[in-house]
Order: sequence, then structure tokens, then C-alpha cells
Amino acid sequence: MAKSELKNKTVDELETMLKSFMKERMNLRFQKSMGQIEKPSRIKIVRKEIARIKTLLNMKKEKVDA
Repeated sequence: MAKSELKNKTVDELETMLKSFMKERMNLRFQKSMGQIEKPSRIKIVRKEIARIKTLLNMKKEKVDA
């Protein structure tokens, strides 16, 4: 997902997206350990998306607190 698309989302939407990506990351880790993973590159993509979302959440929360 593009950075500009994420910036337009609300905090609640970002938090729900974060939860879904965390679940996906957990499932991918299980698949990797069992040797059943079809797209190993998806792990890297999911990790980067989680980092992007967390960064935007922190930025938005700092603006509210300031």
C-alpha cells in the first residue's frame, strides 16, 4: 500500500490494519517453520507495512499530544 494512501487513513483504520498485518505475519512465521510457505518474499513485505503503519501511528499520536 502506498504511503499516501496510509496518510489518509484515520488512527482507528490504521490500528485495524496493523492488527491484520500482525496476524498475517504470525501465520507466515508458522508456515515458514513448517516448510509450507509459498511466497517467502511476503514476509519482508508484511514487515515493512507494519513498520510504515507504526511510524504513521506514532506521528499522528504525537500531533494529538502536542
